[in-house]
Amino acid sequence: MTEEVKDSAADSSRRNFIKTTALAAAGFMIVPRHVLGKGYLAPSDRLQVAGIGVGGKGESDLTGVFKGGKSDIAFLCDVDDRRAANSVKRFPKAKYYKDYRQMLDKESKNIDGVVISTPDHNHAMQAMAAMQLGKHVYVQKPLTHDIYEARMLTEAAKKYQVVTQMGNQGASGEGVRKLKDWLDAGLIGKVHTVYCWTDRPVWPQGISWPATGGNIPAELDWDLWLGSAPFKPYVDKLVPFNWRGWWDYGTGAIGDMGCHLVEPPFRILELDTPTSVECSVGSVYVDEFKRGYFPESCPPSSHVIMTFDKTKKTKGNLQMHWMDGGIKPERPEEMLPNESFGDNGTLFIGTRGKMICDTYGANPRLLPLTKNASDRTKPKAPRVPGDVAGHYTQWAEAAIAGYGKIELSSPFEIAGPLTETLLIANLAIRGIDVQRAKADGKGYTFPGRDIKMLWDKQNMRVTNFDEVNQFVKREYRKGWSLGV
Repeated sequence: MTEEVKDSAADSSRRNFIKTTALAAAGFMIVPRHVLGKGYLAPSDRLQVAGIGVGGKGESDLTGVFKGGKSDIAFLCDVDDRRAANSVKRFPKAKYYKDYRQMLDKESKNIDGVVISTPDHNHAMQAMAAMQLGKHVYVQKPLTHDIYEARMLTEAAKKYQVVTQMGNQGASGEGVRKLKDWLDAGLIGKVHTVYCWTDRPVWPQGISWPATGGNIPAELDWDLWLGSAPFKPYVDKLVPFNWRGWWDYGTGAIGDMGCHLVEPPFRILELDTPTSVECSVGSVYVDEFKRGYFPESCPPSSHVIMTFDKTKKTKGNLQMHWMDGGIKPERPEEMLPNESFGDNGTLFIGTRGKMICDTYGANPRLLPLTKNASDRTKPKAPRVPGDVAGHYTQWAEAAIAGYGKIELSSPFEIAGPLTETLLIANLAIRGIDVQRAKADGKGYTFPGRDIKMLWDKQNMRVTNFDEVNQFVKREYRKGWSLGV
């Protein structure tokens, strides 16, 4: 046999070996999930998803994850059978639970990812329970009810190496990326002031707790709905939506809309949590002489001013104004009298110009509006396929790929500090009630911006007004725990 023939035979043998080995390896990869062990997804599998809170926003979240084409909705959990009805009908093969703890305990080996769309006060303990089992999590905004919870979830995502995403879908949108392109291109210079405003609340706030209760619907497990919150008798109309206006359960207007309106400047200006915060709040009239004081309820309107340390994108320290309840910033002088800047939006004011956007960072535009027709800025910031709808698919694909393989739009490393920022603003809002109580035994004073609260990020506390630190970390009801 010649050397050429020997080499050819050897090459053929090597090729057959490589081919055979590759086929064997491919066959080896197709294995049942339980063989891989807890928290490990077989590459050949679709993401097996469990939903906690599957009515309303939970229904749309699960639909978004499912439509992405990478996931199967395998388990459903809701404390209210009425709210769950549509999801149960839409996903008839999914097994249904009422208590998320039972679902996670019994089905852990069959779950890859968990979508959490419950009221704010239960987000953290549900997400933590899933992450400690090695499950990837998608959690509705705001990430948590308390600052401490946000910090713990951020640390847990890294500790347990799970893929995380908060449900502020605008973070995956085209609008935020266009704003970033404009800023990076120097079109508005360095930013020194930001205004964020919303027409929320669109639910009752600034009211007293109902004096009369109601009958608990047969389909609702009230104790499970309360979860970590203090026990109170059931009242009508709190479920499924009006809980947002009560501090025991919700985080007010900024908790609801801040993750959509504050997110664009937080991201593109590369901000961290604020160093100080101050505010004023509106009140309802009890009679012609007094204003209402209802410490259990968020105020009907507020104006919060947050100060952030300088970044390379800002001109000195940045001042951000949050306005809700119909309060809006002064109309930019670049806008014509008949040009509206909307009931919800974000305005960036820079050293060379201004830009504005709607909720989710949508409809970005330069001011004056005539500039937009001649804009030729080249897109540079990476886009998410599917835009806002791609927020769900991105999470599922990242979970299938594994921790650290795909960059996400709103992982907890970003969503955690953003949520902390909004909840620090709430410390100032709640501080007004503390001031009122101290000023008048009956609780009646006129609201004012009396204290500029200084925030110590490392120690998670206000350094000059200790009374509000009680709201940084609340006590859970007996029998419920964050598990850290």
